[in-house]
Amino acid sequence: MAHGHSNRGAGETTPSSGKSVEQATLVGTLAHLWPYIWPGDRADLKMRVVWSMVLLLAAKLATLSVPFTFKWAIDALTGADTAPVQSSNWTLWLIASPLIMTASYGAMRVLMAVLTQWRDGIFARVAMHAVRKLAYLTFVHMHELSLRFHLERKTGGLTRVLERGRSGIEVIVRMVILQLVPTIVEVSLLMAVLLWQFDWRYVLVTLIMVVIYMYYTYIATEWRIEIRRKMNDSDTEANTKAIDSLLNYETVKYFSAEQREAERYDHSMERYERNSVKTYTSLAVLNTGQAVVFTVGLTATMLMCAIGVRNGTNTVGDFVMVNAMMIQLYQPLNFMGMVYREIKQAVIDIEKMFSVLSRHPEIKDVPGATPLIVTSGNVRFDDVQFAYDPERPILKGLSFEVPAGKTVAIVGPSGAGKSTISRLLFRLYDVSSGRIMIDGQDIRQVTQASLRASIGMVPQDTVLFNDTIRYNIRYGRWDATDAEVEEAARLAQIDPFIRMSPKGYETQVGERGLKLSGGEKQRVAIARTVLKAPPILVLDEATSALDSHTEHEIQEALERVSRNRTSLVIAHRLSTIVGADEIIVLDQGKIAERGTHAVLLASGGLYASMWNRQREAQEARERLARIADDNEAPNRAPPPVDDVLVSPAAAE
Repeated sequence: MAHGHSNRGAGETTPSSGKSVEQATLVGTLAHLWPYIWPGDRADLKMRVVWSMVLLLAAKLATLSVPFTFKWAIDALTGADTAPVQSSNWTLWLIASPLIMTASYGAMRVLMAVLTQWRDGIFARVAMHAVRKLAYLTFVHMHELSLRFHLERKTGGLTRVLERGRSGIEVIVRMVILQLVPTIVEVSLLMAVLLWQFDWRYVLVTLIMVVIYMYYTYIATEWRIEIRRKMNDSDTEANTKAIDSLLNYETVKYFSAEQREAERYDHSMERYERNSVKTYTSLAVLNTGQAVVFTVGLTATMLMCAIGVRNGTNTVGDFVMVNAMMIQLYQPLNFMGMVYREIKQAVIDIEKMFSVLSRHPEIKDVPGATPLIVTSGNVRFDDVQFAYDPERPILKGLSFEVPAGKTVAIVGPSGAGKSTISRLLFRLYDVSSGRIMIDGQDIRQVTQASLRASIGMVPQDTVLFNDTIRYNIRYGRWDATDAEVEEAARLAQIDPFIRMSPKGYETQVGERGLKLSGGEKQRVAIARTVLKAPPILVLDEATSALDSHTEHEIQEALERVSRNRTSLVIAHRLSTIVGADEIIVLDQGKIAERGTHAVLLASGGLYASMWNRQREAQEARERLARIADDNEAPNRAPPPVDDVLVSPAAAE
């Protein structure tokens, strides 16, 4: 049976979050989608919609003409209702010719298929344009939403919203426009034909059959969705356990736990087996019920026609025609369970996409915002207050200045608000009160694009795109030439390492750059900032996660990059900022101390305490390293000659 396809699990799992089924309606979703299916600026797509509807009607008329040709062929073969054929009466001759009618039957079936496929082909561009347009708008909108939104949501969840929304649009268009609407049109035309060719009793019986069929399909599908959800959950559980066990292959071997892992997996598969059986059994119940309801309706109409044939009011052709018309109606009706289920899930998925689109960006350009004009690069924080949560203030009246071309460092204990300063300067958040000025311009009054184009960032945790080294460096300035990319790498002291790699600048860095060491990733981040050549530079704990040797090399590259630029350095390791023009010590969102390294040490305050603790910790590490080296020295064999020449990566 055709409905066997409905056993697919797509769309049966109702998400636990987002809008509920009651809130998300098919009519509301179609109202949202209509501007994309009928776009005001695309006359060509509108014409495709019109032609699709014309072809839909033509295809259904061809579908209903098939039983007529079948009837006429049967009547011609049995000689029913055929008056003596006059040579001048071509219509009667055509109808009375069984060969012509049989050929017409085949031609109508071909025409029906051609028109249906032609309609699908013409409408495909409309549907996929709507999918592409909405996916693009959602993707752009996700980038416009604030950092707060992205920190509150899982990235995987957002990509699933985009993916399921895109898939949902395809399902709605395919099922509603290409399945549901044609079925409604076909049922309507069938009722008209039954009333015209037969009488109201046929219409009533067929209507009752369709209503009972659809109601039964709705009830049974709702029941099956819950069963299918349990099967999907057990499938996910079994798959998760299998992957987890295989990823921990060595651990399983260490503890001789193969049997235990196999039993855990088999327990999940036993649950999957049990729920799968219920799923297939419920499908059989659904299909059986549908077949019984339809067959009763079919039999009733055929019985009425058989009585008409016996009474002489109908022909054998009428009897065959009723059967053919009802059988043709069965296939689209048989898909209604699948159509209902998939439309139901698609509506929820699309509603989730629209709920993301309806979120207003927290950070927006004000009306009439002008581009930032950087003349010297002076940065000033003027009585800045900020809180992620109103009940927990982070910055409490912060005022300081980074003079053009100078370096100011921000230090302080964890949670003092250091990284918040860089986020506010980039306008990933807006200040609660006060203002941030660049060359006398409030950053809330300029465009975000021009603001961020003027600031370069080297973060603590550099995340790279899963592409080549050249791609990741060029990200700093997309129109840069290969020569400029390579010069930026040279200034960041990563060019020698890149050229040692077999593929050079075309080396793939892996997901999130995991094929590179921490120092290499930082150098790539520095290189793309060099390529961007911003007048203002922010270094957000750029070396805190590196070992001492790598930190020293990266520090040299950073000093070279920040020369003659306005630089704001957020530091964890105080040894990296001893040369700063001014050091600001934050404590609980306020400036506790400020001055040069020497002045702050001499004052013996918070900065001096932090400096002494870090120096003691460093000396302790160095002492332990010397002891370890001394213990290993007697047993250590001389290194091979080839091992003396190590790459920067190996040194790290």
